[in-house]
Amino acid sequence: MKVKINNEEKHYRTVWMKESDVCMINQRLLPHRFKVHKCKTYIDTVEAIRNMTVRGAGAIGAAAGYAMCQAVIEAAKLPEEEAVNYVLDAEKRIRDARPTAQNLFYAVERVYNSTINADSLERAVSFAVREAEQNADDDAEACKRIGEYGQWLVADGARVLTHCNAGWLAFVDYGSALSPVYAAKAAGKKVLVYADETRPRLQGANLTAWELLNEGIEHYVIPDNAAGYFMKEGKIRIVIVGADRIAANGDTANKIGTYTKAVLAKENGIPFYVAAPTSTIDINCKTGKDIPIEYRSGDEVHWVSGMDGSGRIRKVRVTPEGSKALNPAFDVTPAELITGIITEKGILFNENKRFNLETLLQA
Repeated sequence: MKVKINNEEKHYRTVWMKESDVCMINQRLLPHRFKVHKCKTYIDTVEAIRNMTVRGAGAIGAAAGYAMCQAVIEAAKLPEEEAVNYVLDAEKRIRDARPTAQNLFYAVERVYNSTINADSLERAVSFAVREAEQNADDDAEACKRIGEYGQWLVADGARVLTHCNAGWLAFVDYGSALSPVYAAKAAGKKVLVYADETRPRLQGANLTAWELLNEGIEHYVIPDNAAGYFMKEGKIRIVIVGADRIAANGDTANKIGTYTKAVLAKENGIPFYVAAPTSTIDINCKTGKDIPIEYRSGDEVHWVSGMDGSGRIRKVRVTPEGSKALNPAFDVTPAELITGIITEKGILFNENKRFNLETLLQA
């Protein structure tokens, strides 16, 4: 997508590879600073995934695929026996970076498997580079198609609620939940977006609002606990969220607070859609109960960062010292609360409180 810097527009992907460096938009600095972060080694990239310099299901997946590629490049400089162990160790480290997003595991497996039949380390590097780039391209193309299908759900004059950030910053390009909004705007429709602030890391307030502002889309940032009020007042007509992992039965893990919005949508008769590429579907995960939920540091609850009146970025504590905090990063929305799942293969609607995802994957 295009980013405006010093009144000039330039197209960026969220994460990309330049020679052996993995480059990414540093999402920890947005919306107040725009900076490209470079990872020289696969360990650097793993740390960027872990500390959320890069975040969002598809962007994590692309970064993980590139990290696996970096590991193969680094291994090629070692004796063959050491190289094999190096790659195996790297695969485990990358997979351990974050536990919930299925796209990470999908990408690591995809790039690793591409090297298995290589007859030399040089060929393994070639295969890994090609597969990591293809994985990123596939993510961008899938999200573009999600927008093409999903924009038919977004009427002219639509008022859309979204949660967290599932725009292009969360994927390689276009995004998932926001892709239908961008496509609707491109089709000439007028759209208003309500963006949940999404505590504790404020991805909605920091990232979704920044994206929408860049795209010239009217929006309001609202407190996380205000969505029910706006639904009851008739201000919100449709909810579209992203996903970090979708179980075989359609249960969906997404940013903490998503389940609450689904319950509120159900109570107020508002359609609730999940948008995600099929790489987010974990067919081996039977239900949402099998999805691992990441718990992050309580410091994210205790402390917030922002710009003060003098333009300085500051970090301040918002809880009493001595208070404990719990910080689950995701929750699971049961399939029965989901109206439909928007994918690059089309929209799968809920039939009798279940989804036939296996058929979708085979399509």
